[in-house]
Amino acid sequence: MYLRNEHELGIGGGAVALGRDSSLATGSFRAVDRAGVLRRHLDRLSDLDLIVDLGARIGSREWLRGLVTFGLLCASAIALAPGFEPFAVPAEAPLREAQWQEARAQAISPLAYGADSGRRMASTAIVERLADTPERPSIDVNATLGRGDGFARVLERNGVGAKQAAEAASLVSGAVGLGEIKSGTRMNLTLGRRASRSESRPLDRLAFRAKFDLSLVVERVGGALRLVRIPIAVDNTPLRIQGRVGSSLFQSARNAGAPAGAVEAYLRALGQRMSVRRDVKSGDRFDIIVEQRRAATGEVEIGQLLFAGLDQGSRKTRLLKWTSGGRDQWFEASGVGETRGLMRVPVVGRLTSSFGMRRHPLLGYSRFHKGQDYGAPTGAPIVAATDGVVAFAGWHGGHGNFVKLTHAGGLATAYGHMSRIAARAGQRVSAGQVIGYVGSTGLSTGPHLHYEVYKNGVAINPGTIKFTTAAQLAGAELRKFRATLARLMGVRVGAGAAVQSAEAKDAKPEKKG
Repeated sequence: MYLRNEHELGIGGGAVALGRDSSLATGSFRAVDRAGVLRRHLDRLSDLDLIVDLGARIGSREWLRGLVTFGLLCASAIALAPGFEPFAVPAEAPLREAQWQEARAQAISPLAYGADSGRRMASTAIVERLADTPERPSIDVNATLGRGDGFARVLERNGVGAKQAAEAASLVSGAVGLGEIKSGTRMNLTLGRRASRSESRPLDRLAFRAKFDLSLVVERVGGALRLVRIPIAVDNTPLRIQGRVGSSLFQSARNAGAPAGAVEAYLRALGQRMSVRRDVKSGDRFDIIVEQRRAATGEVEIGQLLFAGLDQGSRKTRLLKWTSGGRDQWFEASGVGETRGLMRVPVVGRLTSSFGMRRHPLLGYSRFHKGQDYGAPTGAPIVAATDGVVAFAGWHGGHGNFVKLTHAGGLATAYGHMSRIAARAGQRVSAGQVIGYVGSTGLSTGPHLHYEVYKNGVAINPGTIKFTTAAQLAGAELRKFRATLARLMGVRVGAGAAVQSAEAKDAKPEKKG
């Protein structure tokens, strides 16, 4: 039977056992009593809270005990903290120069730079020396034909033997003249395997663009070289650009996508009929047609100006470039153009002063005026009156920027007060070629051209010279001219993917999604 006491469950009848052996019973009770006391102390320690919130119950026994614990922990951490004094370590002896170079040869940087140290890493037992360096079976090379370079020389410079280079050049010359191949042409070469290192690699294949509409391939078939022609389809539809003039005709045409060279030719063509600076206004519409070649491979080649048009409302200018009498001229839509006479008027402007005596506007007294003055805006182009050679180009006292041309038959012409000279001494110029631009340099009251004509060194009246006369196409030539003009007028704006039309104020291309 079990009985409960204050320590643990006991066994009923214990008193009887005690009576039999009292010393054994007493020892058992003492052991049970010590165990119970120990357990009670452990229970109290388990109830002891060592982590005390020092912000609560300030001043209580628990708070004081936590403060003491905190202090002891901090003191222990400070006492056990390591020192910061450096350890004394003996320094190694510096490397000698030979040792440094040997170590550097095995570093990463010299190996990455191509072993610039000149040393190699020592071989080990697993390294096997090659008897010979193996060669690649073929090599692909890209070459470029330079200005003034020879075709065969380019091949030789890129590893082709002289005999095979000459053979390839001979094959290519049968399809296109070697001198017609443009500088900058890229060539793709494939060099094959050679029998020995002392020989040049054989030419297995050569491919390049010989002309805009032709590619050539030289390839080895059955041990011999043969030429393969690869024609390239080309669309010759002209490029037409239309737009509205903004603040500048040149800038408006450029913004519409017209090439700079075509715009310059367009302005020169209009300059024969009007003063571009004075007569062309904002809001006028320009029409430019130039030659264009589009290859099937995507390349575009722009040629010369074919048509120059300007719509000014009631006044419409249409000029077509036409070859008549072996000379290119600009003809109006009616077939009226210009034929070459003795001389032509050097600038588009108005006559402001004639040949002879006059009162000088700046010097204030009368003296002989050896030429004619043409009033024109600054920057208007000045052209050569006829074919000749530039005898002088530079500053000439009161004439300012001055150009003098000599012509056949003892004639000479002079052009003064230019804002800028566009010719150089010794240059040969043709009639209508721009030699300068109107200005007001030297003794001048405003922008104009002073024009003189000399016969055997004596100034003569330019008004007595027969100037350019108008020409009229007729008959079959006129019909052909009109048919060509109608064909060009049928070219739609946007013919060819590169054409753009400008309708904005400054003729900036519209982008449509």
